[in-house]
Amino acid sequence: MVSADERREALKGLFHEARNCTRCPQLAQTRHTVVFGGGNANADLMFVGEAPGRNEDERGLPFVGQAGKLLDQLLGEIGLTRNQVFVTNVLRCRPPGNRDPHPVEIENCQEWLFGTIEQVQPTIICTLGNFATKLLRGDPTGIMRIHGRAEERLVGPRRVRLFPVFHPAAALYTPANVEVLRRDFQQIPGLLALGAPEQPPPLVEAPLEVAEAEVVEADAVDEPREPGPPTLAEELEAVVAPAASPPPGGEEPEPEPQGDQLGLF
Repeated sequence: MVSADERREALKGLFHEARNCTRCPQLAQTRHTVVFGGGNANADLMFVGEAPGRNEDERGLPFVGQAGKLLDQLLGEIGLTRNQVFVTNVLRCRPPGNRDPHPVEIENCQEWLFGTIEQVQPTIICTLGNFATKLLRGDPTGIMRIHGRAEERLVGPRRVRLFPVFHPAAALYTPANVEVLRRDFQQIPGLLALGAPEQPPPLVEAPLEVAEAEVVEADAVDEPREPGPPTLAEELEAVVAPAASPPPGGEEPEPEPQGDQLGLF
């Protein structure tokens, strides 16, 4: 069993990897910072939005604009604060002009999202809007049809209660949708009270089969033998190269963290 502290350290390691990501050349060139996410590294409730906006890109923090204010307000109405949940996005970089994420960008960024879910181990994942909902459900059904309907889903290795709702930014454009979003949020305390769904059994790796050592009689050591297939030891010696020596002068210093994301978890 991995402890909460160990998972938090693994999450920090994932953050350090993600902040230097260049898998999407256009996003890597136009972003100010990688917005990894933030909040409680051991949260039962996780929110997954679409992508950082201008304010998030500049500050390096998720949901800090008007949509973030609405999210904080809705959390307060159900007795929660931002530091009790974890908030992240499908994409870690702002698309230019706040355009929709491209499919290849979503695919490139999945490792960071699923890695975050694996380390935080939330009970509920609240998907905000179409992109997060379709990705984590693995289904093209739109948010208008399924918002406010919780269901159990296997997300990576973890079974969670997936709860799709409107994205706060989209709801702000239609006042009536803010009330719909508010009503959906009122279900969250009851979902949290249910606890975590039953988890699938952990994957157990099959033990490595090692061939029995070849036994040679003492009086036959000097006798010539027909060449046979290489032994396991010989195969490993042929394919495993010695460890590379560190570059002269040591490693380059690690850059300072962007924003204040690490302080949030």
